[in-house]
Amino acid sequence: MEERKYIPFTEEMRREYTILVPNMLPRHFKLFIKIFEHYGYRMELLETTGQKIIETGLKYVHNDTCYPAILVIGQFINALQSGKYDPAKTALILFQTGGGCRASNYIFLLRKALERAGYGDIPVISLNLSGLEKHPGFTLTVPILHRLFYAMIYGDLLLSLANQCKPYEIEAGATERLADALTAELADKMQEEGVSFRKVKENCKKMIARFAAIDRREEEKVQVGVVGEIYVKYSPLGNNGLEQFLIDEGAEVTVPGLIDFFMYCIVSNLTDYELYGLHRFRYPILKFVFRYLIRQQQAVIDLIKEDGHFRPPTPITHTMELIRDFMGFGTKMGEGWLLPAEMLELNDSGVHNVVCTQPFGCLPNHICGKGMMKPLKEKNPDLNIVAIDYDSGASKVNQENRIKLMLANARSQLEEKNRENGVTPAAEKTKIAPETAQRG
Repeated sequence: MEERKYIPFTEEMRREYTILVPNMLPRHFKLFIKIFEHYGYRMELLETTGQKIIETGLKYVHNDTCYPAILVIGQFINALQSGKYDPAKTALILFQTGGGCRASNYIFLLRKALERAGYGDIPVISLNLSGLEKHPGFTLTVPILHRLFYAMIYGDLLLSLANQCKPYEIEAGATERLADALTAELADKMQEEGVSFRKVKENCKKMIARFAAIDRREEEKVQVGVVGEIYVKYSPLGNNGLEQFLIDEGAEVTVPGLIDFFMYCIVSNLTDYELYGLHRFRYPILKFVFRYLIRQQQAVIDLIKEDGHFRPPTPITHTMELIRDFMGFGTKMGEGWLLPAEMLELNDSGVHNVVCTQPFGCLPNHICGKGMMKPLKEKNPDLNIVAIDYDSGASKVNQENRIKLMLANARSQLEEKNRENGVTPAAEKTKIAPETAQRG
């Protein structure tokens, strides 16, 4: 059999090519792109949606393939077929963890699909920290990685604060407008301010204050956490707009940040050494980096606590303690131990209702997600979990109906708890930001 063609991304391509980026976390990725632009790359985030993406993916990828792969490949080929991009001056980039699941094989599936679609000469860049592939025109340097981590901090904070404001905002759309404006401002700052954590803390403090200034209603809503396979958990394309659906149904949504997944990957490498003696020379460096990131995560948590308006995320060290009685850190296929750990983290922080999102047939997620629901519930009877499979053949109506049943159960539990505590539904209050009150 003829070996599949590998097209390296060269230094010359770096100056002339547009690199298309699949969309997983819209705000995070807009910040990432600005960082790469600062280092001379030209990138564009694909934000296309709709059934056409799925149909294009299924045309060039076997329907038994992992659903995120179908979506990402479908989005790439759909963009190339749109006529908007010159195939002779276009490259694609794929984010890979390098783990043992099919995420490591996506790049080969993509190249095969590109050949079938007539785009076999388009270079595909693998962005990974595992040394899967190397491209002379694309290098992840320490300064780039440093900035990417700070972009993760900003993206996670935007995600958390926006989700805590949206369900309660008085002026419809105020939260989304602020989040969009801050994303644009922060993208510019990523190019101007370098890698000073002092500046990052200053920016985070200002972000928290600006979200706190949004006028909001004081009312109790059902809180719902979202966990699962990384793409389906975050991507509106992958989960059929799950976050917005939950908000429209009257819930407050909590989604664990990307930083936790990044630190989970570091812990996986540390565990490889501790269990199997692998990565011996990298171990002390990774250990230092992990401790450094823990300190920076805690600094942002402290800023949120100081402000007092929002619920801070849980430090990764506490999340790790929560899962110790259920699973070892050597379980690291896909989202591994992090998936049930995030369920426990949400429950520990008062978010007892959880949607576990998973691609249909994703073995690691079915074991660590759906397979862990029973033991987690046995020790945490207040946990209300529903597992939702996402696939090209899955019915959106059925998915939403199952989530509605979970929400109905959550509302009944909330009403029962209030009755037991002698709490009666109070008249709706309005929380006016201090600045607004002064203006009045």
